Amino acid sequence: MKYENLIYKTLHAEFLSVEEGKFLFETLPLADLMLIGNEIRKKLHPEGTVTWIIDRNVNITNVCISGCKFCNFYRTGKSPDAYITTIPEYCSKIEEMKRLGGRQLLLQGGLHPKLSIDFYEQLFSDLKSRYPDVRLHALGPPEIAWLAKKEKLPFKTVLERLITAGLDSLPGAGAEILVDRVRKVLSPAKCNTAEWLDVMRAAHVLNLTTSATMMFGHIETLEERLEHLIALRTVQAEKPAGHKGFLSFIPWPFQDDRTVLKEKSGVFNTVTPEEYIRMIAISRIMLPNIPNIQASWLTVGKDTAQLCLHAGANDFGSIMIEENVVSVAGANNKFDAAGIQQAIRDAGFEPRKRDQDFKF
Repeated sequence: MKYENLIYKTLHAEFLSVEEGKFLFETLPLADLMLIGNEIRKKLHPEGTVTWIIDRNVNITNVCISGCKFCNFYRTGKSPDAYITTIPEYCSKIEEMKRLGGRQLLLQGGLHPKLSIDFYEQLFSDLKSRYPDVRLHALGPPEIAWLAKKEKLPFKTVLERLITAGLDSLPGAGAEILVDRVRKVLSPAKCNTAEWLDVMRAAHVLNLTTSATMMFGHIETLEERLEHLIALRTVQAEKPAGHKGFLSFIPWPFQDDRTVLKEKSGVFNTVTPEEYIRMIAISRIMLPNIPNIQASWLTVGKDTAQLCLHAGANDFGSIMIEENVVSVAGANNKFDAAGIQQAIRDAGFEPRKRDQDFKF
């Protein structure tokens, strides 16, 4: 392969194959890969700003039957510390979030065997009736697929009902690696690759704001990471004209502390800062039709995340009030509003606070 031809394709937003992406990832020096990612970033975001957000992550429940081997947060329904968050608890958390300047609630749940779509409709409508200005960024494709299976409903119908109840946007949670070989090992009870993607296709038809994620650095190959990116790019290309689709992509490395994957299978997170920066750059290169890429400071730390802003990333994510899942697996980095803005300035950019639709 010729570097010149591939670089021409990347700078003209042409789609690269797995083989082409692998060639660039493995053979280009880090500085060159960063330069290409940064040039694409500047074409999409020439204004020199980096976006960030204040939101709060509240877990609807810690009961989940998926048994993901990378998660040590979930509990069974019989666990003494199993819970379902109550409305008074939500209200207390929302009031604190609003005092800190946040207007978005990230509601993450799990595959609870006893919670029906009626429960989520009631929850969303209750929260919206109390806080109509708070945006609900809630659930994810695994929960939508789970509810659809339980209720014997199409994905689109489940989403329509939840949107009517107050759902504002759908996180790209539960993607891990969108290759069934990997998913069967990591999370065999969760939706498969086709179901995850089909939920997002339905969301895009409804013009629901969505994001996409990738958790890497465990049992997957580089080729499978690239297949994941191509699957997202394909779904994005299929969205109806004028619809939002995936507004952002967030990759982060597997956090291994006290996980089944580490304790029983000996799988460790071996992602170095250089490898993470390479993944940001290759994501920008492989995903020319997804406008925003987020650097996961929560999992890689401030210094690495700042370098990612020069490798293709243009978003620094949230200050993450009350993150519970990856933090209990070893992600211990912290930011407040002043700190995240200063980190962006120190990297040479102007911070700009956004909402989930990337509006200011």
